[in-house]
Amino acid sequence: MKALLVEDEAALRLATSQTLELGGFTVQACASAEEALPLLLANFAGVVVTDVRLPGLSGLELLARVATLDTELPVIVVTGHGDVSMAVEAMRAGAYDFIEKPFASDRLMDAVKRAQERRNLVLENRRLRSERAQHPDMPDLIGRSEAIEHLKVVVRNVAPTGVDILVNGQTGTGKEVMARLIHAASGRKGNFVAINCGALPESVFESEIFGHEAGAFTGAQKRRIGKLEFANGGTVFLDEIESMPMALQVKLLRVLQERRLERLGGNESVPLDCRVVAASKADLLALSAQGLFREDLYYRIGVISIDLPRLRDRREDIPLLLAHFVAEAAQRYQRAMPMWTPEQMAAWQAADWPGNVRELRNFAERLTLGLVPAASLAPPHGPTIASGAAFATGAGISSPASTATGAGMEWAAGAGVTGSAAMTAGAASAAGVAMAAGVPAAGSVTADSEHPSLPQQVDAFERDLILRALAAADNNVALAADRLLLPRKTLYDKLKKHQIQRD
Repeated sequence: MKALLVEDEAALRLATSQTLELGGFTVQACASAEEALPLLLANFAGVVVTDVRLPGLSGLELLARVATLDTELPVIVVTGHGDVSMAVEAMRAGAYDFIEKPFASDRLMDAVKRAQERRNLVLENRRLRSERAQHPDMPDLIGRSEAIEHLKVVVRNVAPTGVDILVNGQTGTGKEVMARLIHAASGRKGNFVAINCGALPESVFESEIFGHEAGAFTGAQKRRIGKLEFANGGTVFLDEIESMPMALQVKLLRVLQERRLERLGGNESVPLDCRVVAASKADLLALSAQGLFREDLYYRIGVISIDLPRLRDRREDIPLLLAHFVAEAAQRYQRAMPMWTPEQMAAWQAADWPGNVRELRNFAERLTLGLVPAASLAPPHGPTIASGAAFATGAGISSPASTATGAGMEWAAGAGVTGSAAMTAGAASAAGVAMAAGVPAAGSVTADSEHPSLPQQVDAFERDLILRALAAADNNVALAADRLLLPRKTLYDKLKKHQIQRD
């Protein structure tokens, strides 16, 4: 972990450097922006911490220079107490975070560690993209766990050989990704042909796999090349091979042994040059013992067997995988990349992920689209987005008014508020929401009271949520913004709008 510190006051520069070093950072301390700029390269692997008021170039000017060099390099800006307008300006200019003097050491370390984690993910994503650019047809095998490193060695060793391979793994572990990776690393110039053995009706299975001659059956008006023949010179991927009908297993076994096939309705023997990669989510050897899969076919396709780990068996890869999927989703949907806290990532790493990598990819899509509940630390399994609770869009608005419960308001603010400010779940109505925001409900307006407008009620509700989030975060704006799932710049704007002064 690296930090570039820019501070003109010698005593504060020394104290801040020591704090960062105690936190595990390698620190380069500079007295001016001019001294710091030559140390910043395009792929600088650390974080920049700079005072705003510096001799020569200011901290904001340094921030602008850094943005021209690398827009994803996190810069934490430090300035005097109470300067909210300066904070807003810095966040608008692209600062990662904003810290007021005097600051506690843990406040600084929290911000710097989160920024470093973000930087690590950015650089890892760039590395993966670079590798992908060099091999555009090769899918990503993302991760640095022992299991993934072993798989990379296996692929390098077996891919060029042409031997048939059986890939075992639960649903969503990446069996087809592995098959495509083997094909790309094999150097074969033919097609990669994927066949889902469980999706093809038995009545057309033989025709699809082996092909047919004209007149072979009613409706066969011309010759059709089967998928095995179409994969000549390449790789055929047989997914869910455990679901292949027993009668066709015999024919496939013969083809794999002879490397020749006969089209349905034909007599000509066609030579076949393709590698077979089969995949199964079941134990084929156990199925063969039960008479549900041919044992001889198992030993024929299982010359080399590759077992893919479950996601919960390589939890250390979850940050890299999530960052990769979020970056893809952000680019596809033209959205800003969402941010998360170390606590959220720890919770995601502790989750079971029964759907494995596929479930994590789906979660990344929902996270990028802002459809993950604001205080949800564990991933929501299944397609449900939220129920009677606010979405992670920063709006703090519940689903239908009738489900706007006090519990929903609590976690929308991320504050876990108890007491009179938070109503029990199921007891709040639209009127209750208005009352919690400090304004009368529609049904409670008396003849001599003025009913506030809808914008006034919304503003009061928003101000109340922000105040409670700040209180729960001990006036830590960065932490409150994370809990509200708001960009820090937006929260600073709202503080100014609602004239909220922090102690």
